[in-house]
Amino acid sequence: MLLLAYPLLSLAGALTHRQGFSLAAVMLLVSLLMLPMLASRRGLPWLVWLLLLSGMLLLAWRGLLGLLLQAVPVMVDILLAWLFGRSLRAGRTPMIARFIQMLEGPARLELPGVRRYARQLTVFWTLLPALQALVLAVLLCLAVPGGVLDTLGITVPWPLPARWALGYVHVGSYLLFAAALVLEYPFRCWHLRHLQHLRPREFALRMLRLRPSLMHDGESRHG
Repeated sequence: MLLLAYPLLSLAGALTHRQGFSLAAVMLLVSLLMLPMLASRRGLPWLVWLLLLSGMLLLAWRGLLGLLLQAVPVMVDILLAWLFGRSLRAGRTPMIARFIQMLEGPARLELPGVRRYARQLTVFWTLLPALQALVLAVLLCLAVPGGVLDTLGITVPWPLPARWALGYVHVGSYLLFAAALVLEYPFRCWHLRHLQHLRPREFALRMLRLRPSLMHDGESRHG
């Protein structure tokens, strides 16, 4: 429910031009996205969280909070890549395998090809946001007017129209994820055509019932 406060705070900041609302929106978003890691009570996630919040306060103090708001999609991509990527380490269950376990039961992973596909899809969802974060960072730097370099008064070597560059950053990047989610289903049905699959409606209903424990570290003999 707290996630719903993010667009409200962002809108309030845009309408009132008060940086306090915008700063609260970004800090809330980062805190909620990092909540599963913070709940583990390990030192590194808390250190990263404190450094991020300190950096936000520094940017707000220097009047550069607008740049921070533009960078939110980049931060979301980096966090997604990290969440999926860390689940690929030895001794952990790939993120997509956790989805499968919770949606269809552990026995589903033992069916031919499922475990391998789950790992491959986790790799895909690690690389896609990681590569897109790089693309978005470049677009934010080269957009004119309103890009990072332009705002800092640095001459942009290869300027890009802000309308298109920032439009992709704040809209197109999310549409790409939506398209990947939609297209993955028919590909999965074709790739694992020897198996039966949940219908899209049933899949969506089960996804809505997933427990927060999905984001916690998992261990598996098959890693």
